[in-house]
Amino acid sequence: MSHGHHHGHHHHHHHGDEDLSSLPPALDTSIPDEELTPGQHSRRSMLRRAGLLGAGLAAGGVLGGAGEAAASTAAMPTTHTSRSGRYLWLAGDHHIHTQHSSDGKYRVIDHVRQANAHGLDWMVITDHGSVTHAKIGVEKVNPDIVAARDQIEDTLVFQGLEWNIPAAEHGTVFVHPGKNEVAVLREFENSFDGSVKGATAGTATNEALAIAGIDFLAEQVQRRKVKDALLLANHPARKGIDSPHEIRGWRDAQPSIAVGMEGAPGHQAAGIAAPDGPGSGRGYYDNSPSADSFAAYPLESYRTWGGFDWMTATVGGLWDSLLAEGKPWWITANSDSHSVYADTSVRGPNSDFAGNGRYNDPVHGGGLNLGDGDYWPGQYSRTHVGAASFSYQAVMDGIRAGRVWVDHGGLISGLNAQLRSAGRAVTLGGMLQVRRGSEVELVVEISLANGPNWAQFVPTLARVDVIQGDVTGPVSDKDTFTTPNTRVVKSFEVNKATGAVRLTYSLGPVDKPVYVRLRGTDGNRTAVGLGGSSVDPAGPAMDVLGDADPWKDLWFYSNPMWVLPA
Repeated sequence: MSHGHHHGHHHHHHHGDEDLSSLPPALDTSIPDEELTPGQHSRRSMLRRAGLLGAGLAAGGVLGGAGEAAASTAAMPTTHTSRSGRYLWLAGDHHIHTQHSSDGKYRVIDHVRQANAHGLDWMVITDHGSVTHAKIGVEKVNPDIVAARDQIEDTLVFQGLEWNIPAAEHGTVFVHPGKNEVAVLREFENSFDGSVKGATAGTATNEALAIAGIDFLAEQVQRRKVKDALLLANHPARKGIDSPHEIRGWRDAQPSIAVGMEGAPGHQAAGIAAPDGPGSGRGYYDNSPSADSFAAYPLESYRTWGGFDWMTATVGGLWDSLLAEGKPWWITANSDSHSVYADTSVRGPNSDFAGNGRYNDPVHGGGLNLGDGDYWPGQYSRTHVGAASFSYQAVMDGIRAGRVWVDHGGLISGLNAQLRSAGRAVTLGGMLQVRRGSEVELVVEISLANGPNWAQFVPTLARVDVIQGDVTGPVSDKDTFTTPNTRVVKSFEVNKATGAVRLTYSLGPVDKPVYVRLRGTDGNRTAVGLGGSSVDPAGPAMDVLGDADPWKDLWFYSNPMWVLPA
């Protein structure tokens, strides 16, 4: 039965000077339930159950002013101020494959509907760069993306590309929608993709081509060809070929374009023991070193730890070594969705990918695909971005600013973290400037899970860890991947299952630059962390190949905040 009229139009509201216009109807609580379409109503119900409706706006922003940093702190992240200090926390996924990828299957609209149903607000379609893909071109998928944007108004759908980074792993490259989005992505793929250019080997020439590609993206933004562009490195430790100096090189070349990496890879169902034989590693992290691998990486770097990449999961490891330099480098989590676990669809019959650049539409109704290693966008992994409004630009700005936290399996439904001192505060990604010796407090508010996840249970947060490190400045060796003074400084046991918890931790009088970041777990699987018991007494455990049920080992991670005493 239809309502005869469709409330798909956007309602505009002005809360002070903050632009929260164009809220999707499901999120706009000024629209009564009975005015929503059935789809919008089910989305609102889902958000309510997850404790996400209205909660996003309560999250704090920056109280202090921007631009007070001395010139010597140019490497430190800048403070971003939202006038009313409130953000919409928008969940998303920047790594999704369709029938336009050689190993993909689903239509764009299939992914967008699923993402929407699983509570995502934004997503990036990232079909693989390749010789075949470049021949047919990124324009082939664009009409499907444009149609999905029109059809599902309350999900922001970016067009991107999974870049074969020359001399390295893959990365998500995406641009702000606009008249040149296809042209810029096409030129980028044809000029800088490692597969297209035959530039995959780990040579200095190929590393330079990767930097040239990042510079190209920055130039497109400067020339106003596209409004914005971002690069995030995907599954960075999977094959050991993203050396520390390459990661630093990308970031340092264009810190506003190359902003981070997947803290947790997609393919999280791959660790489930498959009925027709042994499962793989979570994230398909089941590799060994090759000729192109960075020789100093230890063998354990080729595995996931509680579903997270070794670079992120190691306290005092590669991620921390960048943060200890004072370099913004953010983490995300996503699905890398190609073929979904327990789905029943098969690739469209009689497909000619080489000729058409896409597979025919999938056909549903086969058996359960229990050998497939992926989840739908939002079904398991979520990247939450603090955005000043519901818009493409606000999501990109939030990612660039590091206002990002990630979770698996719906472990928590909201996170608001602030560093506070003398009436000033910053949130995730921010830098708090204080007088030397000032008292600084970390205040964390967590909305616990209050509804079942896809696996039909309500996860319980057992513990939250505060990880703190000294900012020791630039490293002389760009291949450094450890930092000595980072450790778990406080663990909070969480003794409740529903509602919210408020945790406070005093950093004491701060007389040198430091950063803090957060991590939480359901407590099901922990081990003495990679840095040893004095550094990480109960960190994630290495995932067992072929026997790593992702639902039984849930974590969340936040991006860092810095304190800079002057």
